[in-house]
Amino acid sequence: MIIGIGIATFFATLLGGLFAIHLKDRLHLILGFSAGAVIGVAFFDLMPEAFELGMGTYGAQMIAGVIALGFLLYLTLDRMVMLHLHDHEGDDPHVISSGEQARGSFGAGTLSIHSLLDGIGIGLAFKVSNAVGIVVAVAVLTHDFSDGINTVSFIMKHHGDKARAFRWLLVDALTPVLGIIATMFFSVSDTTLGLLLALFTGFFLYIGPSDLLPESHHEHPVQMTTVMTLLGAGTLYLIIRLATLLS
Repeated sequence: MIIGIGIATFFATLLGGLFAIHLKDRLHLILGFSAGAVIGVAFFDLMPEAFELGMGTYGAQMIAGVIALGFLLYLTLDRMVMLHLHDHEGDDPHVISSGEQARGSFGAGTLSIHSLLDGIGIGLAFKVSNAVGIVVAVAVLTHDFSDGINTVSFIMKHHGDKARAFRWLLVDALTPVLGIIATMFFSVSDTTLGLLLALFTGFFLYIGPSDLLPESHHEHPVQMTTVMTLLGAGTLYLIIRLATLLS
């Protein structure tokens, strides 16, 4: 069963990414939806799970501190890439494009690591019981489609072509499968997993408002992209609530 779920996560992510690739002309709408989805995942999924898993050992202040650390760490790394980009302004445009692509790859790589944790979460949940594993798998599958969209959006927003976007999409689609397989060889405590989820909550709280959202509004009608952002957040909220009710 767990191998079948791993295969399902692969195709859910792949389908989301292919959707984004073939609708490049409406990328601003996809970015708006992606921004809402990323923010929704952070607030409605990762953050509650982080507090639930880590509170017993570390307390609310510690979990909140790790979330802030994730936000500030991603901000610092992102600004370092941006400084490198500005250092080459006025030079050969291919150099600037290379810097932009590095920034896109950094964002897509972070999303792929999050997908790896998704797979680890599924594998560890099945070690508790099949019932818990299935509930966690349903929650992961429902936002893997958005993960595929987000990964492709990052690459294409930063001047990556379809081939580059597809390569990163394959990486993002494979990582949850690898995460599931990895749990067959090791285990992680709930409190450690809680801290990891808190860290990635901080990452996503930076990615959505600071990167995807402003770009979705750039030179495009604000009204429609705002609707798409609200739709992205609302969709993730409903999906996560449904998964909670099913549990």
